[in-house]
Amino acid sequence: MWCSRVALRRLQQIAVVPLNISGNATGGAMQRKMSSLPKVYVTRQIPPDGLKRLQESGQVQYELWDSDDVPVPRKELLQKVKGVDALLCVLTEKIDAELLNAAGPNLKVVSTMSVGFDHLSLEELKKRGIRVGYTPEVLTDAVAELTVALLLATSRRLIEATHEAKTGGWGTWRTLWLCGHELANSTVGILGLGRIGVAIAERLAPFKVKKFIYTDVEPRPELASMINAEYVSMDELAKQSDFLAACCALTPETKDICNKDLFSKMKKTSIFINTSRGGVVHQDDLYDALATGQIAGAGLDVTVPEPLPTDHPLFTLKNCVILPHIASASYSTRNEMSSLAANNLLLGLRGQPMIKELKL
Repeated sequence: MWCSRVALRRLQQIAVVPLNISGNATGGAMQRKMSSLPKVYVTRQIPPDGLKRLQESGQVQYELWDSDDVPVPRKELLQKVKGVDALLCVLTEKIDAELLNAAGPNLKVVSTMSVGFDHLSLEELKKRGIRVGYTPEVLTDAVAELTVALLLATSRRLIEATHEAKTGGWGTWRTLWLCGHELANSTVGILGLGRIGVAIAERLAPFKVKKFIYTDVEPRPELASMINAEYVSMDELAKQSDFLAACCALTPETKDICNKDLFSKMKKTSIFINTSRGGVVHQDDLYDALATGQIAGAGLDVTVPEPLPTDHPLFTLKNCVILPHIASASYSTRNEMSSLAANNLLLGLRGQPMIKELKL
């Protein structure tokens, strides 16, 4: 895993050779040269490595929504994309027929700074012959780390314990106070076995996990062999798992796949973790399962909607830990995602193979 990430980083460093647009050109000639470059709109103030790639390439002129705190308003976005040749976006922007129509026929490349692409209307992009870049692999380690942290925080009740310590609940020692569930001798289930699922299992193995099981649209023997995981049905995944981690992509088939039917088959001592996409979970069913003690706890890094309203019923439950979608939030990972998104865009505009391209 480490080797593949280093190789990808090196590939990014050599992928886009800057164009020499200065030479002996005068200021006027330079301006004319710049104005003739492809136009790019960047929908967010992305981490500096990506912006540096765009600036130093000499290949494009770009405009960006200069904020990381507030997404570009839809009306503003529809105006800004008019006539652009490429778009660098993040997962908060819905790239659909309305936006593509507003952009017009010049749009050749969409590069998203995300591994997920459920915010992209792939059929509309394919219909228009627009190439799509995305940023898998570079965030595998960060997401796996966060998933393990969330699993431990949920199963060992760390948020509850911190609250008790701060608010005076820490009294005399009690035999069963704040007891949780440990990983040793447990069965860990993975819903959707890909790079991230494997990385999670690799990190959990030293905790003396007894068994890894997984389910997917089909067996994945090559990946499963890396963690000695057994392929099982969805029903068996629910019944056997002491810890169940959802790692699948959001597709029409996986929408609400974690629902009443799944939770009703899980052990009352089981812990459910989701760091994939909020849409794979039926949140009302999850609330009922947690509130009635059907399952012991849940840790969520993703919800529907995002942000989740502060008055949402899930926030009232002590056995539900909710994070604000921060699985890939490490400085190194976000910069690598930004750089990869920029490189994908530049290569796409040159008509060259992207480092990571969605095949439509």
